[in-house]
Amino acid sequence: MRKRLYEVIEVADEKDNLSKFYDVFMMIVIVCSLVPIATKGVGLFSPIIDHVTAVIFIIDYLLRLVTADLKLKKGAKSFCLYPITPMAIIDLLSILPSIIAVSEALRILKVLRLLRTLKVFRVFKVIRYSKSISIIINVFKRQKESLLVVCGLAVGYILISALIVLSVEPETFPTFFDAVYWATVSLTTVGYGDIYPVSMAGKIITMCSTLFGIAIVALPAGIVTAGYMDELNKIRKEKVDKDGPEV
Repeated sequence: MRKRLYEVIEVADEKDNLSKFYDVFMMIVIVCSLVPIATKGVGLFSPIIDHVTAVIFIIDYLLRLVTADLKLKKGAKSFCLYPITPMAIIDLLSILPSIIAVSEALRILKVLRLLRTLKVFRVFKVIRYSKSISIIINVFKRQKESLLVVCGLAVGYILISALIVLSVEPETFPTFFDAVYWATVSLTTVGYGDIYPVSMAGKIITMCSTLFGIAIVALPAGIVTAGYMDELNKIRKEKVDKDGPEV
């Protein structure tokens, strides 16, 4: 019974219609739960939608908790470890404000009304039910070393550019933070124009920074795209190995 429950509430198998229905249903509930936030709770149906969706999220959280050992595969410890997993924390944060709203009769809990702003975390629950987002997350996990290298390269370039422009134009950039801010917007080719070098040397540095910025910003896009294609090819290969080639 618990095994079947776990198969239903986890990401849907292509041939499991009940699991597909559950995923679609939860996606709809997530979208509906954002309506009271977007309308600021104004309207006759907003409180009803908020309470109904909160109850559904609580049930979903409890179902995942009772099947935690099947997901984490760490025996009885799974029930203690699951509540501190990232997705479980997001689930709890999305539920907590609605639970507090129900308990408004208790004065002490009125202080916790600020936690209602945590309802925005509900949007992150979509991650669990989207296969495309799951693929992208896997890409970031597999390519994290390459992305960290690029990130380190970008940070190093920003700091070096900031130091150079700070030395060339100390009047234009009174603090190192101002220089770092300029280097960041130049690297990303945004260029707000609120602070910029005015000397010839400073302008040359800006041009070089912008040109290198285009190359550095393009690197992560190429890495993620290549990783995404590799992930899709891997999924297709696994599908062919499992179901056999199409006739």
